[in-house]
Amino acid sequence: MYKKILAPVDGSEFAECSLDHVREVAAGCGAKEVIFILVIEPFPPSAGLAEDWRLKLEKDAQADAEAYLAKLVDHLNLKSKKIEVKTIIVHGKPARNILKYASENEVDLIIMATHGRSGLSHWVFGSVAERILRHSHVPVLIVTPPEFRDRRQQSRGEDSG
Repeated sequence: MYKKILAPVDGSEFAECSLDHVREVAAGCGAKEVIFILVIEPFPPSAGLAEDWRLKLEKDAQADAEAYLAKLVDHLNLKSKKIEVKTIIVHGKPARNILKYASENEVDLIIMATHGRSGLSHWVFGSVAERILRHSHVPVLIVTPPEFRDRRQQSRGEDSG
């Protein structure tokens, strides 16, 4: 059913809570390919940084992203399950670039985490996961980090045990 899975990550622990789901869904569905995409938001020229400093920061961010993705792929060991793994790094707005990649590359499923923001921080920062969920033309599996699930249960008075 799902042969090509796109898994957006951003280097955070929150984003990594989706990785077990990526591994299990890919193996369970007999996926042929998993693509990890990391979007680097460039520093705007108006950020008050000298051009050479801004370019150095962007170069460092690229190198960090490459190292992170290599470590992530090695850790998940999807190749042992005969699943092809690709890593993609793009620069720009996360939601826009994730949706663009999914539509241009015939992705069957997007699996990603939400950072669980609510209230003012959600309004100010928005939600990449929410934008993808609203605008994706393929199914999206959203994974909520365990600490946010626990917090919600506690606020509703539910016992997690």
